[in-house]
Amino acid sequence: MAASDNHTVGMEFYLTLFSKAQDLQLAHGFLFLLIYLLALVGNLLIIILVTMDQCLHTPMYFFLKNLSLLDACLVSVTVPNFIVSSLCHRSTISFPGCVSQVWLVIQFAGAELFTLTAMSYDRYVAICHPLHYDIIMNKGLCVRMVAVSWFLGAIFGVLYAAGTFSLSFCGSRKLPQFFCDVPSLLKISCSKSHVTIDVSVVSGVIYALFCVVSIGFSYVYIFKTVTRMPSSQGRSRAFSTCTPHLIVVTTFIVTGATAYFKPVPESPNPVDFLVSVLYSVMPPSLNPVIYSLRNKDVKASLWKILWKLCHKYYGGK
Repeated sequence: MAASDNHTVGMEFYLTLFSKAQDLQLAHGFLFLLIYLLALVGNLLIIILVTMDQCLHTPMYFFLKNLSLLDACLVSVTVPNFIVSSLCHRSTISFPGCVSQVWLVIQFAGAELFTLTAMSYDRYVAICHPLHYDIIMNKGLCVRMVAVSWFLGAIFGVLYAAGTFSLSFCGSRKLPQFFCDVPSLLKISCSKSHVTIDVSVVSGVIYALFCVVSIGFSYVYIFKTVTRMPSSQGRSRAFSTCTPHLIVVTTFIVTGATAYFKPVPESPNPVDFLVSVLYSVMPPSLNPVIYSLRNKDVKASLWKILWKLCHKYYGGK
């Protein structure tokens, strides 16, 4: 048994790079390095702004800070390994590394989905019950919601990783993907019975449907309330606070569903790679841009902090 465990731990999987040409691999590596740094800086900037600016210490921005933290973690699970693989022209990943990718991607994605659900509830309370907003969305509830998001993400991460790697991989260990994900690993598994992972997947689908339906109900009530507002300025302001969240939710759900429910190809083509990139890289990269461009408070906070820094370092000279 010990020898079998050692053999499993020493196992390697082979990831699929975007091109076999080394020059293109270098180009892809530097391109993804640029995207990764932009995503990381954008999300860390939002975390810093929300932490430092007292005006942003509200439930909506508390959830946004958690979302940015999750995005920074999510993009850091898969992209750095792909960058190193492309720059070093190697496509292997160790068994523990593959387990970690599956576990952490599911954990952060699962936590992000619940965070987006909490953000939709926050918008529902703010627009439909504004007089009771401070009572309902108190600090204790916000902290509990964030804690639940991380807890559920961790549960699903462990379930998916345990279910996937309880399978046998006795044939080719070449994954049709640039990182370890559940559909690709199921594709190359030689196990005939997938009971454990099937139960995990069904649980995950039920959880995702619950979150999507909750978000849907929140916005049905929001739209009903907004359309009844007598002031066009009030309607415009209400929609402006919801638009970034709607864009982020749509991007996250559509790219995730496309990546997980489309058939896994034997040999991936450029479209398959594009779908993988859209799912794993686009949401964490675009979320800071969406919230920065569409949010006056975030932009005002950024200019305020930049002005203070300029005044501190150059004002006294």
